[in-house]
Amino acid sequence: MRFPSIKSLADDAILTLKRFPFEVLFALTGTIAATLFVERDDYLSDSFYTKIIMTANLGLLLSLAANLFVSSNRIKKGLIIKVIVAIGAACFVFIFNPQLKFIDGLRFLLLSLAFHLLVAFAGFVTKGHIQGFWQFNKTLFLRFLTSMLYSGVLYLGLAAAIGASNFLFNLHLGGKVYSNLFFWIAGIFNTLFFLAGVPANTVELDNDDTYPKGLKVFTQYVLIPLASVYLVILLAYEVKILIAWNLPKGAVSLLVLGYAVFGILSILLIYPLRDREENNWIKIYARSFYFLLIPLLVLLCLAIYSRIMPYGITPLRYFLIVLAGWLLFITMYFLLSRKQNIKIIPASLAILALLSVYGPQSAFSIAKYSQRSILTGIFKKYRALNNGKITSLSEIKLSPKDGEKAIEQLNYFVYDNDLTYLQPCFTMSLNKVIDSIKKTKDTSTPYLKKHPANLNEYDVKNKEMGWLTNQLGLGKFNRNESNDASFTYTFEVKNSRLLATKGYDYVLSFNDRIIDADSVLLLKADDIDIKQTADTSRVYTIYLNNDKLSFNAKGYSR
Repeated sequence: MRFPSIKSLADDAILTLKRFPFEVLFALTGTIAATLFVERDDYLSDSFYTKIIMTANLGLLLSLAANLFVSSNRIKKGLIIKVIVAIGAACFVFIFNPQLKFIDGLRFLLLSLAFHLLVAFAGFVTKGHIQGFWQFNKTLFLRFLTSMLYSGVLYLGLAAAIGASNFLFNLHLGGKVYSNLFFWIAGIFNTLFFLAGVPANTVELDNDDTYPKGLKVFTQYVLIPLASVYLVILLAYEVKILIAWNLPKGAVSLLVLGYAVFGILSILLIYPLRDREENNWIKIYARSFYFLLIPLLVLLCLAIYSRIMPYGITPLRYFLIVLAGWLLFITMYFLLSRKQNIKIIPASLAILALLSVYGPQSAFSIAKYSQRSILTGIFKKYRALNNGKITSLSEIKLSPKDGEKAIEQLNYFVYDNDLTYLQPCFTMSLNKVIDSIKKTKDTSTPYLKKHPANLNEYDVKNKEMGWLTNQLGLGKFNRNESNDASFTYTFEVKNSRLLATKGYDYVLSFNDRIIDADSVLLLKADDIDIKQTADTSRVYTIYLNNDKLSFNAKGYSR
């Protein structure tokens, strides 16, 4: 492998900027947001930076897909399409709130997956071009691996240089430098290098019949044996559950998916070789793979059923159901269809990922209905459900199991989703309740009693949960409800010098985890020398000139 020169990298960077302006702009935006996140202050919440980074990721992928679609189809007004797509992608910043909503994090992952798959086939939406489609994605795959290698070497080299400079010249560059270096290499260098390798002419790829020998070796001697190992384990387990006649464990679904991933990936990687006479085994392997996948899909469905019946549908279980259905569709297609169009794999998976994000058929809507029915079922069991509305259980003796289950469901709606998802179960307006909580001032500390402040995002969620459990008579089961009389205080000293404080002589901040039995920490401030030692029993001794103080830190372990 020949490493590129500095000049060639610079030339490729300029060409890449001209060819992918919107993609580079999104990459730069995400990198700057990551840098600000590292250097963040108290004026902007962490969720703001996270939303910018997530939006930049989706914007880059969607813009790249639009770029490939326009260039491969030679659309005259392609710039207008690119601008519209870039503006639309930028609007994602107003949608996500991943720090507070677990489902927003999942939505981002689904959209990112869908847009990655969209990039794979955006330049090949017309009929045919199977060979070009394979060569294009092979090039992207190898370019990705190469960019990761170059970026990793560059980061390690520069990080080592910074560490050496710190040691030799006492520069005292903090850990933030390494984080910023990582983000700029990953966000700018890695992105530019990868984009520079994206094929410009997708039409010519149809005539490219080259195939990397190493890829065949990797598939034949690594991926296929791995898939075979999964197959043997799963078939043996299937025989076991048939003999015992019981439902399979839920975790077996991951093994089935692992077999499917390794098997489908191996078939895709050796797809161009299937028609060569010396490679007839490829067709035999592909057909046997899909045949053997059928009994495993039955096992997968049984495993999913064993989890859904007692616990209902959650977004993750919804994805398992969708993947099981998708695998069944792909299996039937490649067993019955003569076309064997491999473009259907990323295209169908991208469509399913998009359908799972929003709408009544989405993972989150289906999960919401399922989990809400479980919650109302608990209230119905104790006759606290009237016309679909739930009432307080404070006067009813609730079993601990049902109480904890109800709290689990409420946690799902408050912390992972939104309190308003429970509106059909209440006569009062939950939006008004949320607005009232948000107007509450934080007076939890002596300082805040004098200077009240607005509740932060997390405290709002805690207040919502507290109100909800009290309203429904489930307060005694809410273990997350904190005692207002107890607080956790965190103090930070910004440098290693001793600081004069009111009411005390000095404040010293240190990390006891970096001290072992033989270590000595020397600090000097004013005319005081401090020696700190520790033995394996965590007994610490501090020397202040001729004075000596020892204490046992066992009771203060984290």
